[in-house]
Amino acid sequence: MLTELADILRRSLGILHKQDIQMVAQCLNSPIALSPQGPTVSPPPLGDDCATIPDNDGYLLLAAEGMMPFLVESEPWFAGWCAVMVNVSDIYAMGGRPIAVVDTIWSQSTDLSRSLLDGMQAAARAYNVPIVGGHTNGHSPYNALSVAILGRAKQLLTSFNAKPGDSLMAVIDRRGTLHPRYSFWNAAIDAPPERLRGDLEILPQLAETGLCSAGKDISMGGLLGTALMLLETSGCGAVIDLDVIDCPSQCSLETWLLCFPSYGFLLSVRSEQVEAVRSRFHRRDLWCEVIGQVNVSQQLWVQQGTEQVLFWNLANRALTGFTTID
Repeated sequence: MLTELADILRRSLGILHKQDIQMVAQCLNSPIALSPQGPTVSPPPLGDDCATIPDNDGYLLLAAEGMMPFLVESEPWFAGWCAVMVNVSDIYAMGGRPIAVVDTIWSQSTDLSRSLLDGMQAAARAYNVPIVGGHTNGHSPYNALSVAILGRAKQLLTSFNAKPGDSLMAVIDRRGTLHPRYSFWNAAIDAPPERLRGDLEILPQLAETGLCSAGKDISMGGLLGTALMLLETSGCGAVIDLDVIDCPSQCSLETWLLCFPSYGFLLSVRSEQVEAVRSRFHRRDLWCEVIGQVNVSQQLWVQQGTEQVLFWNLANRALTGFTTID
């Protein structure tokens, strides 16, 4: 049973898309040093949720997301909302706070452009991040949307800092519903904006207080795909206990593991900090539990009951290609 589940998850579209990143990793394996101020310094290695640009006593964070074409065409307002939401999540996932976003819209009609913009504006108000510019083409032969974001962090949460012996903690807002057509867990659109912003503020607070320095937001790769990316960049392995993962009543375990949650993060936490980290999320009624342990193996194993299955061996099979291991 566990073997079948692992096979399904391994072949999921989200994980297949992550493997496409290997081409990017090969092309950008020698990043140009950045120097916004002061002497030239090399940025941290590529593969994080955001590009990190050293800036005085902190970092500028830069990220971008493109929306799936079918989502842009079938649900443009929702696509606009999600474009802002996922970028905001990337900034917070690295211990930062958003500053502003810009968008690029290519559409076949002004009506579709307006729906995309309405969705983006609604999310921008909810997350309190302004849309400050971009590019619009209303006479395109196709419909497409991408959004880029700028943020700032005092201290980083980075996917390159998981260590053997860490506890792998998942954090998800379960106060939502499953989208009727897509693998998206929506706990944001109808939530009070003050709650959304307060829940996200936990992430930079963890970084700034030293309670955590490693993590990623749970993306289209789902929980296991995100774990693989975190382990790959850190050069580690882990064992994840699926019995610990508490699914909402409307989701099977398979569906829940494939979901892209509107609020979901995977943190690698030193053992002595686990309770302090967990309590911060629990105080805001967010689900947060230890789901596994990080080790030196470069292998991701999943276990359920008495069964244990090798999900992925990063030592001989890359996912994105971004890693600290030569």
